[in-house]
Amino acid sequence: MKPVTLKQIAEILDISVTTVSKALKDYPDVSKKTKGLVRDLAQTLNYKPNEFAVNLRTKESKTIGLIIPEIVHHFFSSVIKGIINQAEKKGYLVIILQSNESYDLEKKQLKLLLNKRVDGILISIANGTADFNHLEEVLRDGKPLVMFDKIAKVVNCSKVIIDDRKAAYNATQHLIDTGCKRIAHFRGPLLPQNSIDRFLGYKKALLDNNIEYDSSLVYICECGDKSFEEGKLNAKKVLEDHSDVDGIFINTDMVAIGAITAFKDLGVKIPEDISIVGFSNWFMSSAITPTLTTINQPGYEMGKKAFKQLYKELKTLKKEKHIIPKIIELETNLVERNTTKPILKN
Repeated sequence: MKPVTLKQIAEILDISVTTVSKALKDYPDVSKKTKGLVRDLAQTLNYKPNEFAVNLRTKESKTIGLIIPEIVHHFFSSVIKGIINQAEKKGYLVIILQSNESYDLEKKQLKLLLNKRVDGILISIANGTADFNHLEEVLRDGKPLVMFDKIAKVVNCSKVIIDDRKAAYNATQHLIDTGCKRIAHFRGPLLPQNSIDRFLGYKKALLDNNIEYDSSLVYICECGDKSFEEGKLNAKKVLEDHSDVDGIFINTDMVAIGAITAFKDLGVKIPEDISIVGFSNWFMSSAITPTLTTINQPGYEMGKKAFKQLYKELKTLKKEKHIIPKIIELETNLVERNTTKPILKN
């Protein structure tokens, strides 16, 4: 059966197509009686609006694109939930794509979304992204772009972030306050801004406490789908290279859990021998033994804020041609658990 049209409803009720359309949209200049007749008949005939025609008329697709490095990652799954929660309220469909931390795939996905004529794009960039021309292309195309978590500072668009440098500083400071004097850092890849900022926060905390920075105590993790194994591998390296290490600040909880697993297998006591602080507050951080002290990163809230900002920019573009980019910074906090010792009393 062919879909029922407004014209058919109008002919049955002997009213104009305009009146039918207004009645379904609850316009005040249509009587309650007419609205009731139209709605009842529309329901009986299983009428559905022609979304394609509406989109052509309004020049909106009512879809947005979302590109993230990993879908199965706890943090990004929380972000997705936050985005979808807000998108559904505003009647938007979210197309979710995974870059797998690949710059080339990220470029292809952005082009695909532009070809699909999405209204706007949300993105957390891949670890391998060093050139940002594909992101600039989104802005040149007149589409709003909002970056979150892993961002490119040089791209002139709105961003939803945390203060990674401050959070890392607090994580390292906590290790120092609990008595650690030889602190290693398992950092992320060299390129993403959040990885850089967490490293800089770690380094500053050391220097502010008159602890000499030692580059040999910094271990790089790619933090992809092998994060757990990288944590185990680097834990073994630390013991081989630096038997005096008594604390580690680790870039993500998954890597930290890998390290805890390796230390337990090797007979290293946590936190008696080595204290550990992770980052993100993944649900497993409170399930592992010992439970992991970590930085709480508000993924769900970040997703909500990112969509809200994108939606605001979509509405702005209907009235104006220019968007003023906004930086939205969310708070983090340290969650103390059992991989660190109590803070020393002065």
